[in-house]
Amino acid sequence: MDPNCSSALNCSLCPQDSNLSVHTENPDLTPCFQNSLLAWVPCIYLWVALPCYLLYLRHHCRGYIILSHLSKLKTVLGVLLWCVSWADLFYSFHGLVHGRAPAPVFFVTPLVVGVTMLLATLLIQYERLQGVQSSGVLIIFWFLCVVCAIVPFRSKILLAKAEGEISDPFRFTTFYIHFALVLSALILACFREKPPFFSAKNVDPNPYPETSAGFLSRLFFWWFTKMAIYGYRHPLEEKDLWSLKEEDRSQMVVQQLLEAWRKQEKQTARHKASAAPGKNASGEDEVLLGAQPRPRKPSFLKALLATFGSSFLLSACFKLIQDLLSFINPQLLSILIRFISNPMAPSWWGFLVAGLMFLCSMMQSLILQHYYHYIFVTGLKFRTGIMGVIYRKALVITNSVKRASTVGEIVNLMSVDAQRFMDLAPFLNLLWSAPLQIILAIYFLWQNLGPSVLAGVAFMVLLIPLNGAVAVKMRAFQVKQMKLKDSRIKLMSEILNGIKVLKLYAWEPSFLKQVEGIRQGELQLLRTAAYLHTTTTFTWMCSPFLVTLITLWVYVYVDPNNVLDAEKAFVSVSLFNILRLPLNMLPQLISNLTQASVSLKRIQQFLSQEELDSQSVERKTISPGYAITIHSGTFTWAQDLPPTLHSLDIQVPKGALVAVVGPVGCGKSSLVSALLGEMEKLEGKVHMKGSVAYVPQQAWIQNCTLQENVLFGQDLNPKRYQQTLEACALLADLEMLPGGDQTEIGEKGINLSGGQRQRVSLARAVYSDADIFLLDDPLSAVDSHVAKHIFDHVIGPEGVLAGKTRVLVTHGISFLPQTDFIIVLADGQVSEMGPYPALLQRNDSFANFLCNYAPDEDQGHLEDSWTALEGAEDKEALLIEDTLSNHTDLTDNDPVTYVVQKQFMRQLSALSSDGEGQGRPVPRRHLGPSEKVQVTEAKADGALTQEEKAAIGTVELSVFWDYAKAVGLCTTLAICLLYVGQSAAAIGANVWLSAWTNDAMADSRQNNTSLRLGVYAALGILQGLLVMLAAMAMAAGGIQAARVLHQALLHNKIRSPQSFFDTTPSGRILNRFSKDIYVIDEVLAPVILMLLNSFFNAISTLVVIVASTPLFTVVILPLAVLYTLVQRFYAATSRQLKRLESVSRSPIYSHFSETVTGASVIRAYNRSRDFEIISDTKVDANQRSCYPYIISNRWLSIGVEFVGNCVVLFAALFAVIGRSSLNPGLVGLSVSYSLQVTFALNWMIRMMSDLESNIVAVERVKEYSKTETEAPWVVEGSRPPEGWPPLGEVEFRNYSARYRPGLDLVLRDLSLHVHGGEKVGIVGRTGAGKSSMTLCLFRILEAAKGEIRIDGLNVADIGLHDLRSQLTIIPPLLRSGGLGCGRNGRSQTENQSWATEEQVGGPQLEIVGQRQLVCLARALLRKSRILVLDEATAAIDLETDNLIQATIRTQFDTCTVLTIAHRLNTIMDYTRVLVLDKGVVAEFDSPANLIAARGIFYGMARDAGLA
Repeated sequence: MDPNCSSALNCSLCPQDSNLSVHTENPDLTPCFQNSLLAWVPCIYLWVALPCYLLYLRHHCRGYIILSHLSKLKTVLGVLLWCVSWADLFYSFHGLVHGRAPAPVFFVTPLVVGVTMLLATLLIQYERLQGVQSSGVLIIFWFLCVVCAIVPFRSKILLAKAEGEISDPFRFTTFYIHFALVLSALILACFREKPPFFSAKNVDPNPYPETSAGFLSRLFFWWFTKMAIYGYRHPLEEKDLWSLKEEDRSQMVVQQLLEAWRKQEKQTARHKASAAPGKNASGEDEVLLGAQPRPRKPSFLKALLATFGSSFLLSACFKLIQDLLSFINPQLLSILIRFISNPMAPSWWGFLVAGLMFLCSMMQSLILQHYYHYIFVTGLKFRTGIMGVIYRKALVITNSVKRASTVGEIVNLMSVDAQRFMDLAPFLNLLWSAPLQIILAIYFLWQNLGPSVLAGVAFMVLLIPLNGAVAVKMRAFQVKQMKLKDSRIKLMSEILNGIKVLKLYAWEPSFLKQVEGIRQGELQLLRTAAYLHTTTTFTWMCSPFLVTLITLWVYVYVDPNNVLDAEKAFVSVSLFNILRLPLNMLPQLISNLTQASVSLKRIQQFLSQEELDSQSVERKTISPGYAITIHSGTFTWAQDLPPTLHSLDIQVPKGALVAVVGPVGCGKSSLVSALLGEMEKLEGKVHMKGSVAYVPQQAWIQNCTLQENVLFGQDLNPKRYQQTLEACALLADLEMLPGGDQTEIGEKGINLSGGQRQRVSLARAVYSDADIFLLDDPLSAVDSHVAKHIFDHVIGPEGVLAGKTRVLVTHGISFLPQTDFIIVLADGQVSEMGPYPALLQRNDSFANFLCNYAPDEDQGHLEDSWTALEGAEDKEALLIEDTLSNHTDLTDNDPVTYVVQKQFMRQLSALSSDGEGQGRPVPRRHLGPSEKVQVTEAKADGALTQEEKAAIGTVELSVFWDYAKAVGLCTTLAICLLYVGQSAAAIGANVWLSAWTNDAMADSRQNNTSLRLGVYAALGILQGLLVMLAAMAMAAGGIQAARVLHQALLHNKIRSPQSFFDTTPSGRILNRFSKDIYVIDEVLAPVILMLLNSFFNAISTLVVIVASTPLFTVVILPLAVLYTLVQRFYAATSRQLKRLESVSRSPIYSHFSETVTGASVIRAYNRSRDFEIISDTKVDANQRSCYPYIISNRWLSIGVEFVGNCVVLFAALFAVIGRSSLNPGLVGLSVSYSLQVTFALNWMIRMMSDLESNIVAVERVKEYSKTETEAPWVVEGSRPPEGWPPLGEVEFRNYSARYRPGLDLVLRDLSLHVHGGEKVGIVGRTGAGKSSMTLCLFRILEAAKGEIRIDGLNVADIGLHDLRSQLTIIPPLLRSGGLGCGRNGRSQTENQSWATEEQVGGPQLEIVGQRQLVCLARALLRKSRILVLDEATAAIDLETDNLIQATIRTQFDTCTVLTIAHRLNTIMDYTRVLVLDKGVVAEFDSPANLIAARGIFYGMARDAGLA
């Protein structure tokens, strides 16, 4: 025992003999230091950490863990350690009693250690009760105990060897027992306990592994390894992904953000309220006091901070530690260079420094990765929160807001702007971290080089305003480009929605021109921005070098005694490298901040928009006996528009059936909207008591199964469900659909006919079993006999809704006698109101209206016509015919014909060919059990839209080749060569610097400084120029590629056949035009640049290290193997995760746009909450692939940085080993290079996988640029003669057609001849092939066999545009873009007529009837020889109908007119009528002859009361 120690407890301060500890080949610490401070370090740590840890445990209880063998063993070890310490203490007392006075430290240390061991033991049990599976606090404690015990472990053995005997056997023994126990405790602590008794693991099939991972596993992200290996062996799928942690789920995150935002809104409202009294200051005061303060808006930024601030603080702590650690390595480098220059130094110094460098680098890596983990997860939460808040807002915005921004723009907020915040998150801490790093770097540089540093710093400061100016410019471009992008996406979505109309009218070229015009502007902006960006690249690449150059130049020239030696030069270089990172990141931070601020404004503006007033309709109270009342109500669609409805006074008694009639545009649909609270109420009161069901005029169908559409979120009640389907005449449809009611309905109800969609919409209302039914013209889209069935079984006094309150907007006169009372609207006012008989007697406008439009027979006959259908069986057959064959109308439907239906058709034809006549009803055959099985099997085919596939495996090289070709092969080659040159210049500059510093060593004066400086400067500036040229070449190439790829995609899509659009959701096509084109425009080129940069950096590092310490080649191979392994595992898994992420992203947006379009229906049924949950679920599904993706990056970085840190370790170690043969300049060069390698290696893998995941965009765009196209627009060799067709004769010869290959024929061997100028009506049950026939005429469907001739010319021989521009069709729907669509590419006079018509149409063209009038006006403008009317007059009241018929008779008297009629009275005076049945001609003659023949047409006419 050292005698000094016995006197004082404070023995740690006893003089350390530096010769014993430092200047020796065999260092050691003094015994008193070992016994006191060294033994206390772990104890101090545990006591300091305890309070915070206990607090944490109290708030994070996860249920207790059952006492396991592991836990018992840990506790036993703790108790034993406590016993050993007490034994030591009692031994000291024993000595004291026996007169040997031990030093006080022998009492204090065992006491402190003993109490601490007891505490650790108790902590083990407390953690078990709180559900901690693996304790980080204790692992660190045991680790410290072991580390601190290693020194005495060695000294005690050395001492015993030196003295030849053990001086204190008891303490010697207890110490080694203590050491063994502590080591065992450390090993045991690394194993984790079982999960807590009541944990999610028991319920969740695939829980998030992090929550149950051990401490070390979480520290190094090992818990991800399992997924990495699995992902390497099998492509990952949705089911392999983990569930989310509770606190990361949308529901939690969105709720927190919403609450914070509501708080902001409340504060603003209070602020406004307090500011309001100051409004009445007089004008003079206002002038004197300056303008009023700007009105305060609720701040979304504050809401974000309130929600996510705490996570940021935590990440900031990590960042701070990491920033401080990064400055230790340059100091160690300086010690290492000094060590190399001093041959006398003991060699363990060098090994210690190398070890410390490695340790420091590892600490830095771990802390940095945990920082990134936190910050990226926070970024993800940003996105989740913002998406949820926008979704919830979109459900409540007013119609005027919706009119101001399209669905596309609102979806953009959710996709682009929310993403921007996620991208910004990793940069946010740079706001304080960058200045801190800069200040520290300057401080250390000052110590190294003195005031000459200021020259370099001044240069950096000068660069900041320059970059600021560039950033401002970039921001301006950004805003402009966002506008252009928005308008391009908006136009594209309109084109996709109206693609059928575009094709029918041959308008594609003019729209192509428009899109390309916008794209041209967009690329122009991108090009300018890219070139601006290259100038910043140049300054940033060169600035670190120029700073070094200027500083060294000033340093050498200021004072001739300043010698530039290796230590100064290379420590400065490594400090400048640290300085370079924050400076490099600043411009990116600025640009991300500018983008995010633009997004923040957009989001804030959207969230501050007006919401529908939930109180505008009073739902609680109402005068007794009534269901709906309106008192002097005036309503408008938007504050800036004149009121649509004014001074309405309406009372609807409970259980009444009320019809609302009136001419087109008089406000019938608006009245329904007003009742739903969709319009803005200017004055008056609306009361409506009870739940509501709403059937809009245009059915809103969700993209899910038919059954889900009908149930609409309610539980399935089989009896009620069956009854609903029966009443709504849907049973026969189910027979035809491939999967029955489990058939997936495509986007916008694409695979149902108009009538079927309307009936599904009605069934949804009926099933909802509400109190009040608002039916907006549900009967117009169905055939008259189906309308009759629906009225009788659903709406009418005998229907399922009898006794409910029903408001029916209708054009069908025949139903009016059965209503309780009628509201007649005219110009937004109630002109008459009352029961049917009373209105007739009043002889006012309603009576005139009726007299004009009812058929000539007396009123009684009307009533009788309802009994025309005899017997239920007859009706059954009619319904089957109504829905059996494939019907499609001209908007966006698609027939679906599959196995089950074919089978059913065969049975039908078999039945009917058993001698039953053509017109006789077919008894309905019920499916037997075996056939039912087949129905369910066919459910698999029931999906119409193919699932979007996530490609599997590596991205093929052909995709990279495609992109390289799009960039231009010469450009690609040039870029690579420039980078090789740049690396060579950089290595040259640094080798030159190394040689220069060795000059100094030769004699202590520096010679030919100017030559040294000149060459160094030349090499550095050359390097900068080469990088700039490479960046410019890449920018030009990238823009070129963007142009080529977008053009190919656009031209292919515009030329795709209609069947492609029927089977592909528009969201998926739009995704190509928005997300994927954005990646090609703005992401790919910078990623490729960074990849090249880091690749050449890494290569040049290895070259330099191998050149200076050739021994290094030995470790290159194992390190390379490790690196490649990590990279391979990572790449496979992360690529698949990225793909899963992009596949799961589309449904979020398509569900969102579906919600925005169907918002009024969702609100009417009070389903907003359910839809929010659906949206949250979809976002969570997307997050489930985002989280593992973030972790995969951390896992990769830990692996790669380990490789990088090994490079540092070996570079330093080999420098120490070969110190005799090395000069300090070379060591400085190789180690300072190795310090950068980690960053380069990490960045390289990251960029490689980024490139892989982003190049997928090229793959996806390419995939849609190569789909098959329709026939050419113009066939140069065979263009029709001028003025064709002169007569308008149409002839079908043995014509058959089908919708898509593999489907049944919809027209079979059709042969007929229509003379020029004839008016032909086409009738038939729904789905007889009426619309298909017109589609064939326009070659939307191509012939399967046979031909169509117009004036003797086979239409298949000429170009599509030559054909379509000579025919005119009035389809049932106008595209959403308002009227301007018609003008594109038209002549001047036509433009004028369009303008007048636009004034007529008014701003609210939502009403279907008005849209069809617009189509008619279009037809008038075109003046072609052949006019096709398809269901054109179904949604129009009789008055307008007559107007249309008159127009056709006068304006088109010389033309051939083909009309698909729903109302037979419109075609009774036509030349001939064609009756189609199941795709064949059933009858074709004049109406009079057909009625006389008493065939199918006679039956139909009789049903309509015309025969």
